[in-house]
Amino acid sequence: MTTLQRTPLFPLYAAHPAARCIDFGGWELPVQFSSITQEHEAVRQRAGLFDVSHMGEFYVSGSAAQAFLQYVTTNDVTRLENGQAQYSLLCYPDGGVVDDLLVYRIQEQYFMLVVNASNIEKDWSWLQRALTDAGDRFQDGVVMENASEQTALLAVQGPAAVAIVSQLTDAPVASLAGFRFVPDALVSGVRALVSRTGYTGEDGFELYVAADDAPQLWQALLQAGAPHGLVPAGLGARDTLRFEAKLPLYGQELSAHISPLEAGLQWFVKLDTDDFIGREALIQQKTAGLPRKLVGIEMIDRGIPRSHYAVYNTDGKQIGEVTTGTQSPTLKRNLGLALIDAAYSTLDTDVFVDVRGKQLKARVIKAPFYKRTPSQPAAGTHTDGTHTEGAKQ
Repeated sequence: MTTLQRTPLFPLYAAHPAARCIDFGGWELPVQFSSITQEHEAVRQRAGLFDVSHMGEFYVSGSAAQAFLQYVTTNDVTRLENGQAQYSLLCYPDGGVVDDLLVYRIQEQYFMLVVNASNIEKDWSWLQRALTDAGDRFQDGVVMENASEQTALLAVQGPAAVAIVSQLTDAPVASLAGFRFVPDALVSGVRALVSRTGYTGEDGFELYVAADDAPQLWQALLQAGAPHGLVPAGLGARDTLRFEAKLPLYGQELSAHISPLEAGLQWFVKLDTDDFIGREALIQQKTAGLPRKLVGIEMIDRGIPRSHYAVYNTDGKQIGEVTTGTQSPTLKRNLGLALIDAAYSTLDTDVFVDVRGKQLKARVIKAPFYKRTPSQPAAGTHTDGTHTEGAKQ
C-alpha cells in the first residue's frame, strides 16, 4: 500500500470534525472542512483559508537564470520586475503542456517557480533535461533548487482577505497590485513571501513560509479572520471556485495533448519572443487554425456535465468532451467547460452531452461564468487578462 504524503498542517485538520480527506495525486488532502457549498460561498462573500502546501516550489538563479526561463516558458520573463510574478506554461516541442506555473522574480537573476503538486517530479526532471539538452547555451549560469518539501503555502481568498492579512503584518500588502509580492514579510511572527495571487477568481493572498512555521500561521489567520467570517476551505471549493472563473486545471483543461492555444491561454504565450520550447509547433497551430477550442456550455436539458462526458453535434457526431462541469454554487446553473471542434465553438451553438447514456441538450455560452466586481486589484486575472491566477492544485 502506498503511503500518502501529508502537508505540515495535516495534524490541525483534526480540529474540524467534519473534515474529509481524499487521495489527491498521492497527497492526503481535505476535500472539505464543512461543506463544499458553504466554503465556496464563504470565499465569494467573505473569505476562505486554503492549505495548498502540496504545491511545488523551485528556485532558479545564476547569471543565465532569466535566459533559461525565457527558453523553457511561454511567457516573457524579461518583462518581470523585482517583486512581480507572472502566469506561464512549460511546453513540449509539439506544443503540448508539461505544466502551468507561476514565475516569481525575487531579485535580478533569482526566481521562484510554483508548479502543480502532481507534476513536481515530472517538472523537475523536465527542467533538468532542458538544461542539459541546451548544451553550452546556459553552461555554468543556472543553479536550480527544489524547495518543495521545505516550503508550505497558505492561501487567503475572498473580499475580506485584505483586512485579515493586514491585521497580522506591517508589510504594505493592502497596496499590492495583482501579481505583485512582498518577498520577506513578517506575518504574525512568521517570515513569509506574500503574493497577491490566487486560484479562486477573488481577491486574496498566497503566503509561502517554511514548512515548520505553517501551523503557527494557519492558527493566526483563523483567529484574525474569525470576526470577518473566514473559514477553512478544501479542494472541493477550490475546484468549483476556479471553474466558475475559467481557471484551468492541469489534467483537465491542460495536458500533454492539449495546447495552451486550444485552452484559450494565448495571452500567456508570447510567440514574438525569442525561441522557447514548443514555439514552432504553436506558431504552426495558430497559422493553420486551431482544431479545437475550450468553450463554456450550459445544460438546457436537466443534467450535470461531468469531466470526460462526450459532446456531440446535432447530427450525433462526437465533437469533443467536457473537461470540467458541475452545478455552479454561485449561479445555480448546470455549467461545463468543454474542449470541442473549433467549428462548433461559436456562442449559442447547440450541442449534446452524453449524461449516463442519454444525449442531453446544451448550448455554447460565454466563459468565464463568474467575474468579480473589483473594488481592489484582483488577485489574478491570471493564473491569474482572463486567467491571471496561477498557483494551482
